[in-house]
Amino acid sequence: MKKFAIRLIVTIFSLAVGGLASAGPMLEDFDYPWEVKRHALVSQQQVMEMAYMDVAPEDANGKAVVLLHGKNFCSATWGATMQILLDEGYRVIAPDQIGFCKSSKPAGYQYGLHTLAANTHDLLASIGADDPIIMGHSMGGMLAMRYAVQYGEAVSGLVLVNPIGLEDWRAKGVPAVTVDALYEGQLQTTRDSIKTYQRDTYYAGEWRPAYDEWVDMLWSMYQGEGGRIVAWHQALTADMVFNQPVVHEFDRITAPTLILIGEQDTTAIGKGRVSDDLRANLGNYGDLAQETAAAISNARLVTFPELGHSPHIQAPEQFYDALLTGLSAF
Repeated sequence: MKKFAIRLIVTIFSLAVGGLASAGPMLEDFDYPWEVKRHALVSQQQVMEMAYMDVAPEDANGKAVVLLHGKNFCSATWGATMQILLDEGYRVIAPDQIGFCKSSKPAGYQYGLHTLAANTHDLLASIGADDPIIMGHSMGGMLAMRYAVQYGEAVSGLVLVNPIGLEDWRAKGVPAVTVDALYEGQLQTTRDSIKTYQRDTYYAGEWRPAYDEWVDMLWSMYQGEGGRIVAWHQALTADMVFNQPVVHEFDRITAPTLILIGEQDTTAIGKGRVSDDLRANLGNYGDLAQETAAAISNARLVTFPELGHSPHIQAPEQFYDALLTGLSAF
């Protein structure tokens, strides 16, 4: 455990020295912890590039883990997790999805979880990452579940870290809004609004200076005229997430699944558009975790009662102990 703590501190320090604000809509000046590679693909008759990190361990165990980021995150957010997995012998692949971070943000793109899954599958096929473990956080967890449904025979394991999509917000009474309205809301984004949301949802009301890096990473993309591009794609992907829940297809997931849940999470898309009474019945991750584990065959659930939406950032040592124990069963 002492060795674990030391290497974790070193990893966090190395990540903290990366570039911060004013990166622009493609995160041009934000440094990732490993080399960023580019995968060219054609999707919806457009040529685009998917940024990704693909890092080999010094002492390989023959397994690969693919890390899928959340909507308000980038693959760089996985940096500390990547180092832990590399130390354990895993090849680690962490892409930025199309529309996010360092990847292309194509005009007129029709977003769908099935499309992002297909893009990811195309990337993995091109680099020879066969039968990987798919691990996703937040929207990335939602995408990981879609990937497991879509490409089940090509998934050796599934890890879900506080995924969204565990409930159907529309069916529970949350009203839909237009992409235009979502865009107008995105244009109101400030650094303070990002920090407040992350504090209350990701970290259960706590704040540490180390978290500012991820606020600055996200806020930097909204700077200048390029910020309108980011706001538009954030609106499009918010619409995708709201309208494409995976909760109704849990029985189609056959891969062995590890579910890691911070129970203080209250994430629910659109909860700001409903009454207080309805809001109280949304995003209850303690209940959602139990329901999800019961609905997915061959699933194992680990909960963190005091943690929020990002347990791997809030309490990394506790999280990684649970993660590595769970991965050893795959």
